[in-house]
Amino acid sequence: MTTGDISAASERIDMTRPHSSRVWDYWLGGKDNFEVDRELGEQIAGMFPHVVATARGDREFMHRSTRFLAAEAGIDQFLDIGTGLPTPPNVHQVAQEVTPEARVVYVDNDPIVLVHARALLTSTSEGSCDYLDADMREPGHILREARKTLDFDRPVAIMLMSVLHFVADIEDVVAILGRLLAAVPSGSYLALTHTTDEIGGPAVKTAFEMWNATAHPKSQPRTRSEVITLFDGLELLDPGVVSPPLWRPRLDLETAPEEVPLWAGVARKP
Repeated sequence: MTTGDISAASERIDMTRPHSSRVWDYWLGGKDNFEVDRELGEQIAGMFPHVVATARGDREFMHRSTRFLAAEAGIDQFLDIGTGLPTPPNVHQVAQEVTPEARVVYVDNDPIVLVHARALLTSTSEGSCDYLDADMREPGHILREARKTLDFDRPVAIMLMSVLHFVADIEDVVAILGRLLAAVPSGSYLALTHTTDEIGGPAVKTAFEMWNATAHPKSQPRTRSEVITLFDGLELLDPGVVSPPLWRPRLDLETAPEEVPLWAGVARKP
């Protein structure tokens, strides 16, 4: 990543239309968003008050799954595709707290993420971080560039948090996952979250309609059955595909976790 890359990315930022990364950042309490993003964020929150809990539930799942992969599964290489804005703690901060030598490659094609990507590169001296300005629909390009940092002869965790629903055709999603998983060895993992309108009632369906009429890119919610098929050929870990707050929640919670309109799962490549 060079200064020229960042300058070119700045010129690509459209401040007139709300964008998924910036709206998500707003819901997470971040500051890297514009008035147009906050307006849409407030409109959706007005119809669906639990949307902030949804964004945070997704982020907390990323934290828990990364910690599990680093601490219990022994993974020290992570390929995080669809990174989003660097709201800390990020994958490398969680993984390197457990394993200082962990290597992380972040991938996103959002220019505003690229502008802030330096925050994703504050690796430990023992480990390594890199950022790729790339589209998840180009897995071949991602894999070629990621090999400069990651050793694909050893297990890798592929992370796709709330990004696959931006691919309209589920067959394209399956093809992307197939290319990525074919490149990593046995013992690698896939962790993902995906939006759904099966949870939350009519307000969620209305929120998706408003999002797709206004924001970019559009979102394609999918059923739990469809998300389960994305793990075909893998060993799905307990508790299976569930709403993110229900995936191995912290034991010290004072109240029981509540579902949000996302599906989540972690699986091992046999």
